[in-house]
Amino acid sequence: MSIPAATAQLLKGRKGLVVGVANDQSIAWGCARAFRAFGAELAITYLNDKARPHVEPLATELEAPIFMPMDMMVPGQLEAVFDRIAETWGELDFLVHSIAFSPKDTLGGRVVDVPREGFLKTMDISCWSFIRMAQLAEPLMTRGGTLFTMTFYGSQQVVENYNIMGVAKAALECTVRYLAAELGPKGIRVHAISPGALATRAASGIPEFDALLEKSRTKAPARELVSIDDVGAATAFLAHDAARLITGQVLYVDGGYHIVD
Repeated sequence: MSIPAATAQLLKGRKGLVVGVANDQSIAWGCARAFRAFGAELAITYLNDKARPHVEPLATELEAPIFMPMDMMVPGQLEAVFDRIAETWGELDFLVHSIAFSPKDTLGGRVVDVPREGFLKTMDISCWSFIRMAQLAEPLMTRGGTLFTMTFYGSQQVVENYNIMGVAKAALECTVRYLAAELGPKGIRVHAISPGALATRAASGIPEFDALLEKSRTKAPARELVSIDDVGAATAFLAHDAARLITGQVLYVDGGYHIVD
């Protein structure tokens, strides 16, 4: 990622955790690369042993001093990551939560037919995990900080085939507002980033996603799709002190797609 020399050290000395890097096409990678380009030091997690070979070279490229497994469905792994951050850094300036999950049979069906078990797992991984991360990050953000999560336009409008994930993202956006209100007095800001349609591995699980990509390209006022670097740069800006009085927002990085009927 090319960053002008004048802005290359805007976040020098800041330390952050990025959760959700799966490969070099993932939104979390775009964010991690932007934060590093701005001078921040990063902790990177990977889902499991299968994912590690895809993520480890990226963590090496970022010179990440902390690289650990983190699967929300494995008890204790999240807490271990924060314990390591406390031991290594003793502080945290920002957190990027870029994970979501819904069982295939749950995501692929109508919302009205969603089984309870599938609903609970979807909400647990896609929403509650952000609350838990905020809870663990709070005592490490003694000088304030910023918490980020990733959402999508399907939280506000019915997007074909997005189904129960739209419900989960709506809950996540509401969570952002409540966390922003509760943590604001401590100088901790909270945001949801809403990228336009992106060809990521996570998105590949949504039926007919290629059609959604083309619709986004032709409908958005900018007439182009956003990139993971566009998302990363916007996210990193909100972690800077220049954005210290911006909190509780859903920031659309979508070429204006969400404003057009």
